[in-house]
Amino acid sequence: MAVRVQEADFDVGAEIAALSEGRSDVGGVASFVGLVRDIAGGTSVTAMTLEHYPGMTERQLEEIEAEARGRWPLLEVRIVHRVGRLEPGDRIMFCGAASAHRGAALEACAFLMDWLKTKAPFWKKEETPDGERWVEARAEDDDAAARWR
Repeated sequence: MAVRVQEADFDVGAEIAALSEGRSDVGGVASFVGLVRDIAGGTSVTAMTLEHYPGMTERQLEEIEAEARGRWPLLEVRIVHRVGRLEPGDRIMFCGAASAHRGAALEACAFLMDWLKTKAPFWKKEETPDGERWVEARAEDDDAAARWR
């Protein structure tokens, strides 16, 4: 399955291996793993809770995957995004792309990261020593995504 939203952790090595398993036409695999940080905006973060709308979220991730496949000659794509309560150091997401050539895999992976950050319908709430707070969209994330328009 190319797109998954789940509470459970995932095995990075298994996700990377799945991008080229049984294939001899893959020349390059690029991947990214997002982790929960223990600080945001200068404030300590003890946990983050990610919420989503089941069904709608998966459809949007599938649209992002399809957009990447339409832009680059990709052989495989995988997106895994976690939801629920996560602590610093926990993995949040994985994206990976495989292509016959490294350039396409690298560009597609960068695109996936930027569009997942700005177009995927997830809501994040951080737990801090001062209480809980919702994470607002960041202008720098929008700027990074704008390069793909």
